[in-house]
Amino acid sequence: MIESSASEQRNKRRVIQGAVTSDRMDKSITVTIERRFKHPKYKKYIRKHTKVHAHDAENQAAVGDTVEIMECRPLSKSKRWRLVRILKRPRLASSETHQEGGAQ
Repeated sequence: MIESSASEQRNKRRVIQGAVTSDRMDKSITVTIERRFKHPKYKKYIRKHTKVHAHDAENQAAVGDTVEIMECRPLSKSKRWRLVRILKRPRLASSETHQEGGAQ
C-alpha cells in the first residue's frame, strides 16, 4: 500500500510546454513558458512569461524548439525541471538552405 501511494505521488508531477530560448549550457536548456489569463477587473487577456532551467542529458534540444518539461528534484542551484520530449522543431527558411547548398 505504501509503495502504490508513493508512485501515485510521483506521477502527479507538473508537466508543461514551452519554447527553448537558450541551449548554450552543457546538458541544460532555458525554457520560456507563456501563460495567458484574464484580468479580474478589466477582463483583458494578459500574457505572462516565466523562464526556467531544465536538464537536457543528451543535448537534444535547440533554440526555437517547443518542448515538454517535467518537474523533478533539484538537480542544481537553478534546475528543477527535466526535458521529457521535443514536441516541435522549427522549420528552416528556404533562403538558409539555398545559402548552405551554394557554399559546397
